[in-house]
Amino acid sequence: MSLSDIGWLNGITASGVFLFSCLFGLFFIYKSRRLKAKMLLFLGLVYFFAGLVYSGDVLDFITILITGNNVDNTHGIIGLINWIWFPGAVVLSMYIGIEIITPKKKWLIFSIYLVLGIIFEVFFLLNPSGTVTYDNPTSPGKDLINDNLVFESIPSIVALIFLLSIILFLGVGFLHKSFQSAGIIKRKFLYLSLGAFIYAIGAVLDGIFSPGIILIFIRSAMIGSAWLFYYGLKD
Repeated sequence: MSLSDIGWLNGITASGVFLFSCLFGLFFIYKSRRLKAKMLLFLGLVYFFAGLVYSGDVLDFITILITGNNVDNTHGIIGLINWIWFPGAVVLSMYIGIEIITPKKKWLIFSIYLVLGIIFEVFFLLNPSGTVTYDNPTSPGKDLINDNLVFESIPSIVALIFLLSIILFLGVGFLHKSFQSAGIIKRKFLYLSLGAFIYAIGAVLDGIFSPGIILIFIRSAMIGSAWLFYYGLKD
């Protein structure tokens, strides 16, 4: 069965986010070593993990291209290899924000998010089938299998806290710091704020909207946010 137009769009954009996020992550890690910039190391890990969140979609896309059918998701392999990376990306991004916005309370606040990340992983791994739900294409191979967290599950609640934290703590927090600054520092905080807003809102919209042309704009914006973070953090 050949992919539909929407299936191609879904597969290509998911692969794009996966590829570019992982490449950006490796690039930032390399630059952190060259520039001796610790925050770029954490940013690299954030984007590398964020790219891996799409690894299940890429696996499904490649399987369709090779076999004409979706990957065998009987045991929930797509949800497993997608969502297992999510807490790592968020917890490390929160570390960056905490280090910059409230360094004196760094370990207290970071410990809270670290515990939330562990809670997500434990409940997710103990009951993956009760945590992730799947929308299978009407015809095998026509589109990718779509996965979403079960709204009432503990991991879903933690994920909501994470996304709100990125928008409010990082997005609004960096914006507030920019108002208190001037010159280059002000511009750097604006970059960081905009990057946080774009990626978090993009992730929410990616989960809300059905595959369609709008995914090109949503996922392209998510990829572009990497440069905003980079210019905000590099010396």
